[in-house]
Amino acid sequence: MPASPCTDTIAAIATPAGAGGIGVIRVSGPQALAIAQLFLKREPKPRFAHHCRFRDDHGELIDEGLLIAFPAPRSYTGEDVIELQAHGSPVLLGVLLRRCLELGARLARPGEFSERAFLNDKLDLAQAEAVADLIAASSESAARAALRSLEGEFSQRINALARQLIDLRVYVEAAIDFPEEEIDFLRSSEVRSRFAVIDMALHELLAGARRGQRLRDGLRVVILGAPNVGKSSLLNALAGHDRAIVTAIPGTTRDVLHEALNVDGLQITVVDTAGLRHTEDEVEREGIHRAGREAHRADLVLWVVDSRDSGLGTGDSGEQKRDPGPGTGDPGKQEQGSGLAGHAPDRAELEALGLAAGIATLTVHNKIDLGTEPARVERRADGVHLWLSARHGEGLELLRRALLDHAGLGEGSSGDFSARLRHVAALERCQAQLAAARGHALDSGQGELAAEDLRLAHEALGEIVGRFRSDDLLGAIFSSFCIGK
Repeated sequence: MPASPCTDTIAAIATPAGAGGIGVIRVSGPQALAIAQLFLKREPKPRFAHHCRFRDDHGELIDEGLLIAFPAPRSYTGEDVIELQAHGSPVLLGVLLRRCLELGARLARPGEFSERAFLNDKLDLAQAEAVADLIAASSESAARAALRSLEGEFSQRINALARQLIDLRVYVEAAIDFPEEEIDFLRSSEVRSRFAVIDMALHELLAGARRGQRLRDGLRVVILGAPNVGKSSLLNALAGHDRAIVTAIPGTTRDVLHEALNVDGLQITVVDTAGLRHTEDEVEREGIHRAGREAHRADLVLWVVDSRDSGLGTGDSGEQKRDPGPGTGDPGKQEQGSGLAGHAPDRAELEALGLAAGIATLTVHNKIDLGTEPARVERRADGVHLWLSARHGEGLELLRRALLDHAGLGEGSSGDFSARLRHVAALERCQAQLAAARGHALDSGQGELAAEDLRLAHEALGEIVGRFRSDDLLGAIFSSFCIGK
């Protein structure tokens, strides 16, 4: 990063790569207006579209188009900015960009225009990141959420929460100044009430940030289950085409298959995996190992079972069911020895298959077309259960709604703003520090420890909008932007 971003002038092509009707070159910095005057042969009028003939150092015509000047501070970066609009030929734009560099600019780094906007207080850090999110939005919902963040909705809520924290910090610091009354002061109803208000606001903000992060990054859903329960059929049904091979032979799927879906604006990556069972086949064991690896990366596991394998793995007589195994002519049944019954996986089953307990799981009871179960959703002690038919599509809409609900984007949720994983992590740290401060203040009356916890909570909020920052953090954020933005 430059020591002082305002001492040099940067330039870059701001339109996407490839040919187009119009291409734009953006120039920002102290030499921008001088470069505009050299092209125009006169001083540019602010925010006015000038017809301009762009020429090289020999006076030869490069192209003709429009030149618009935005003097500081009323520009995107807060510096003097000009935009050169020419024909969208990559060759012409390259020549015109080289001419700008000859006239005193240097090539901009990725994200440097937005970085300067941040450093010049035109945008806070969350708004600057929303610029990149808006450009990269893969759905209307994601674009609307990014636009709300760019307009400052997320930042305003962060700043409002920060003001509440400051007020509480002042209150706690005042208690420290009167040690003889400190304990009673900290345990007063006023302090308790302030903690409760901040805790509720933080809880709501964190929930919104998690929704925004999932809307931005999407949801990774991994399909697990025994052989022949319909995992590949479920992937095909969700994808709307035959993405995976479906046969009655157990172990057909031996590697992972990925399919990208868009469900009401939510990007979902669905991963089909090998059937989980104990096997001596080396290739199939590797497929099961990869299934476990995918499960560790999942936001949600769809644990697929045969809907006829009901009653938490027992038959009508209450005895444990035994599957007939391969070669019986019934592809709808699980293979003998799989160890998986028609219920959500318990810790022992997960550990036996090398998977970690605690994975968010939705149990899908497939093949209701072969039995008498209706499509429905139930909440049980072991989690959410959903009945459907992947073959006929019955109940698929219930599954789509369940995926949106898991992402926090179901009915009644609008995905207020876009957010990133670092925002969620910062809010979680703030929440942890607030809880620690509440314990020190209300339970033990330790004002100095409570004050330090509140300071750390405040700093965590500041990281989101850039109140507290490091060059390493800024470099990591802006290096992910496209050049020209």
